[in-house]
Amino acid sequence: MSEPSLTAKCTAEFVGTFLLIFTVGCNVLGGSPTWAGISIAFVLMVCIYALGGISGANFNPAVSVTLGISKALGGPGFDWKQVGIYSAVQCAGGISAALCYFLLFGQSFNLAPAKGFSWYHAGLCELLYTFMLTFVVMNVAAAQKNATEKNQYYGMAIAFTVVAGAYGAGAVSGGCFNPAVALGIDISSAGVGFGWSIVYIVFELLGAAMAAAFFKVVRPEDFGGEKSQITELVSEFLGTYMLVLTVGLNVLGKSKAAAFSIAAGLTSMICALGDVSGAHFNPAVTVAILASGRCP
Repeated sequence: MSEPSLTAKCTAEFVGTFLLIFTVGCNVLGGSPTWAGISIAFVLMVCIYALGGISGANFNPAVSVTLGISKALGGPGFDWKQVGIYSAVQCAGGISAALCYFLLFGQSFNLAPAKGFSWYHAGLCELLYTFMLTFVVMNVAAAQKNATEKNQYYGMAIAFTVVAGAYGAGAVSGGCFNPAVALGIDISSAGVGFGWSIVYIVFELLGAAMAAAFFKVVRPEDFGGEKSQITELVSEFLGTYMLVLTVGLNVLGKSKAAAFSIAAGLTSMICALGDVSGAHFNPAVTVAILASGRCP
């Protein structure tokens, strides 16, 4: 099968990003607080499975930047020219989608931290869940093991990070985790204020850089290194951290889908790191495995 053309790849990125952000806007403006996160995540999952074979299904400049940094560090990824092209197309798709939902509903919504929260609260949420999203992408789709494993769960694992973040961090930042989402929302609501997208994008890109760095730590073999116990311990730390963070944010944010959000976050991190450390993320699991004689 021949390599898809650049035009085909850019079209796939535009369409996938458009559908993702159009779904975000329709859920928010249509008043769907309970099912919005699931709706958005499942549209992302469908687009990943539909278009992943054409463009790699980034649909997010943060994902493309993570791939660029990974390649610069000597691992799998994109060259910076491809990162720039993809990011521009994704932002164009996001802005187009935001203008379309504005025309459909005759109104938009502003991008800003929720009432009672400041820029750094929202920024940390965007950083941590953009990290989670891009880190999972790298592990389930970009890692060298996927060339031989050919797993079929990658789309679900990536989409479930959105479920985890939307219900966990959504009550603080709105839950973008994507510069194209932040920019599209901000431009479509420029009449009532513009500028928060800049803050969000800075933190999202920091999350992307952090994901590339930790991807190198947990998969040194993809960068010409060797796996060690440090690799396994970092894996366990990251998985447990994201699990407990998601629990806390769902509880404190009075989420309407806390159990699903927490389970989705756990599922994503297990899919990402199961072959690295076993993905225990829980001392009780480790003790049970030890008691069964299966843990050194």
